[in-house]
Amino acid sequence: MIIAKTAEEIELMRESALIVSKTLGMLASEVKPGITTLKLDALAETFIRDHGAVPGFLGLYDFPNSLCMSPNAQVVHGIPNDTPLIEGDIISIDCGALKNGFYGDHAYTFAIGQVTAEIQKLLEVTKESLYVGIRQFKAGNRTGDVGYAIQKFTEDHGYGVVRELVGHGLGRKMHEDPEMPNYGKRGRGKKFIEGMVVAIEPMTNMGTRRIKQLKDGWTILTADGKPSAHFEHNVALVNGKPELLSTFKYVYDALGIESDEEAEFRSAD
Repeated sequence: MIIAKTAEEIELMRESALIVSKTLGMLASEVKPGITTLKLDALAETFIRDHGAVPGFLGLYDFPNSLCMSPNAQVVHGIPNDTPLIEGDIISIDCGALKNGFYGDHAYTFAIGQVTAEIQKLLEVTKESLYVGIRQFKAGNRTGDVGYAIQKFTEDHGYGVVRELVGHGLGRKMHEDPEMPNYGKRGRGKKFIEGMVVAIEPMTNMGTRRIKQLKDGWTILTADGKPSAHFEHNVALVNGKPELLSTFKYVYDALGIESDEEAEFRSAD
C-alpha cells in the first residue's frame, strides 16, 4: 500500500534528504585517488551523527556500514574496504539518514580524477535518465511510465538497464510501496497519488544489463565486468508534480560545477 505523506511529514523528509545531500557534498571533497572507502564511510557516519541523524543503512537488514560504496563494475551495495581508490575509477556512493522518524536516501556516482570519455558519457547519460524518469512522476501516471522513460532513454544510448534492483517508496521505512523499476511499459503499474514520496534510482551498465552477486551476500556486479553508474533522488508528488527533496547542489559546490538541472523540480515558494 502506498503511504501518502502530509505536508508536515514531507518537510521532515526533506530535512532527512538534505542531510544525505550535505553528506555527499562533504564526501565530494574527499573522493580522490589514494583514499579508501572505509575512510569515506567513517567520515560519513561522523557527519550524519553530527547533524542530529543516524546512518540509515548501518545495521539495516544487517548491512555492516553507513555507506554503500560501489566502484567500477560494482552496481550497488558494495561494502567499504581498505583498498585505495585510483585515478580513473568511478564509484557510486549511496547514503541514507534517519531523522525525526523519516529516511532520506540517495546516491551519486563520482569520477576519481580523470576518467575516459566513454565512462564520462555513461555517467552523464545515467544522471540525465534520472531526470527523464522524474519528469514522469506526476498525477495520472504510473510506475511503468517512469520505468519506460528511463529504459528508453538509456537503451537508446546503447546501455543495459538493471532489472533485478529497483527504486522504491520512502518514508518511516527505508523501503515502502511502490517499487520503482527503471524499465517498464507506459500506463502499467501502480498509480501515483498526491503526497507520496519515492526514491528514483537508475542503475545503468555500460554493457549487459545482467548482474551477479558476490559471496558477501551484498555486492552486486555487472556480469561482464564493465562499469556501472547509479544516481538517485528523493521526490515527493506535490500538487500533482514532482518536487525534489534531495539535491546534488552540495556535490556541485564542492566540485566547482554549475548546473540548473534541478530547477524545474523545485517548489515555487
